Amino acid sequence: MSSAIELTQAEGFLVARLNRPEVRNAIDEQMVDELHELCAQLEREPQILIITGYTVDTPKGPRGIFASGADIAQLRERRREDALRGINSGIFHRIAQLPMPVIAAVDGYALGGGLELALAADFRVATPFAKFGQPEANLGIIAAAGALWRLKNTVGTPLAKEILLAGRILNGQEALDAHLVNELHEPDQLQAGAEALAARIAELDPLAVRISKQLMEMPDSAHPSVDNIAQAVLFESQAKFDRMQAFLDRKKEK
Repeated sequence: MSSAIELTQAEGFLVARLNRPEVRNAIDEQMVDELHELCAQLEREPQILIITGYTVDTPKGPRGIFASGADIAQLRERRREDALRGINSGIFHRIAQLPMPVIAAVDGYALGGGLELALAADFRVATPFAKFGQPEANLGIIAAAGALWRLKNTVGTPLAKEILLAGRILNGQEALDAHLVNELHEPDQLQAGAEALAARIAELDPLAVRISKQLMEMPDSAHPSVDNIAQAVLFESQAKFDRMQAFLDRKKEK
C-alpha cells in the first residue's frame, strides 16, 4: 500500500505532501493515520511543518489539488459511533496543537475536510486558483471537523455563514481579502512562498515562538498571569541573552 503522505526534510522545516492524486487527495483513514504518525514525530521533535498537495502540469501552467474533502466512499458508510470517535476532528485538533507553526500551501481544491485541514494550520498561503468551501450541508451532514468555529473565528460570522449555510466557494483572491489566506502566489511560486515564510519563522527563537503559540490559544481569563509566568521562563533562557546582545552589538556598529 502506497503512502498517503510524502515527507521531505528541509533545513529548518518539514514538508508533508498529500499523495492521493487518484481521488484528488480525499482524506481517508489511511491519511488520517499517517498524519497522526507525523504529529507524534513533531510532538517529540518540534519543527515547522508545511502541508501541501500535489501539482500537475497543464496547458495553462502548473495546477494543484490540496484536498478535495473527506473520502465520500468511506464517509457514506460511517455511522453514529464513527462520528463520536471524531476521526477527522481529532487529527485536525492535533495538528492545530503542534508545538511549532504549521503552514498550509493551497492550490486548487480545499473543500470540506480539505478546508478544515487548512484551517488547522497557523498560516495559509495560496494561489489565485485555490477554491475554499464547505459543501457538507449539500451531503446531509455538518462541517464537524473544525470549520463551524475555526472559520467563524478566521473570517467572521457573516462570511462564515455564506460558506457554511449557503455553499459559497472562495477563490484565492477572495480568501486573501477575507484574511483566510495570508499570502497569494502564482502556482509555480507557491512552494517557494511557503518555504520563505517557514524561513522567516525559523529566524526567530524557537522557544519564544513555541510558547507564544501556546499562549495565544489560552482563554482571556488566563492573561496576563500566564504571560508573566512564560516571560519569566524566557528571561532565563540563554537565547534571550544572546539575541539581545547581538541586537545591541549591531546597534553599536551603526
